[in-house]
Amino acid sequence: MEINLISDTITKPTHEMLQYMFNAEVGDDVYKQDPTVIALEAKVAAMFGMEAGLFFPSGTMANQTAIKLHTQPGEQLIADKYAHVYHYEGGGASFNSGVSCCLLDGNRGMITAEQVAGAINDPEFYHSPLTSLVCVENTTNKGGGACYELEDLKKIKEVCVANNLKFHLDGARIWNALIAKKQNPKAFGQLFDTISVCLSKGLGAPIGSVLLGDKATIHRALRIRKILGGGMRQVGYLAAAGIYALNHNLERLKEDHRRAKEIANVLEKASWVSSVEPVETNILIFSLAANCSDQVLIEKLKQKNISISSMGHGKLRIVTHLDYREVMHTYVLETLGKLTF
Repeated sequence: MEINLISDTITKPTHEMLQYMFNAEVGDDVYKQDPTVIALEAKVAAMFGMEAGLFFPSGTMANQTAIKLHTQPGEQLIADKYAHVYHYEGGGASFNSGVSCCLLDGNRGMITAEQVAGAINDPEFYHSPLTSLVCVENTTNKGGGACYELEDLKKIKEVCVANNLKFHLDGARIWNALIAKKQNPKAFGQLFDTISVCLSKGLGAPIGSVLLGDKATIHRALRIRKILGGGMRQVGYLAAAGIYALNHNLERLKEDHRRAKEIANVLEKASWVSSVEPVETNILIFSLAANCSDQVLIEKLKQKNISISSMGHGKLRIVTHLDYREVMHTYVLETLGKLTF
């Protein structure tokens, strides 16, 4: 029994999802003639109360399209120092859009309205790049699955409006936040100019993200997606997986969150763990005691058929997901509880 807790991106379609994909009605989406893609885009847009959506092969391409939509070369976006758009998108903000990033020292990947206000460059001071966009991530990846409070996002929105800034949400794991905080997706739709949501993490689809916005913005996004090479043909087979995931795999995210918290409870009692960061969703980050090596721990767990990832500097990450079943969970809890150095 191989147990992979490296990421929630490793999930594979279930038999039922594959059957749903197999039965999808498809067309050529480059011509916007794929009915299943159109249905998925409309479904996600309606969930967030936004006018339109556009299907993308990856969350990175959706985020990079959003940055391109909201900025001009030489301008600057504001984000947390842990932001995915900065760390894990291959330098795309500079390569694709010619923008720089003003990185804020937030709390577990989350920034405040006060921090944003203090980071905005004076638009009349032409020596500095013009601030044009604020990007936030919910849940935060490097922040250990932390979730924003809606009130905090509303305050950031007020700063954006007052300073004529666009507001983008990297919602790769927004579904986890919605379930954990019992939030309404429409509340997010009212705050952001664009939102990217991912279908291939907690929801278990094999591929795909959707970028949301108003009709005019998404029409512009279609051209940028084409330029970036994101136009696909009979992609309704993949969009069908997203529809299935939204219909069947949302509520079960509670199980991922429960299991992550139960693992955290075991780690907090382990002598070889120095600290466990707060767990709100399905990502758990912990630090080892000074006399313990992350590589030694990873190897010990591999020998027990359990895979986790190192974040460097003695920090490790565990991510629970759709393919991590209860029988695996019981085994992991027992193994971690008995582990010694």
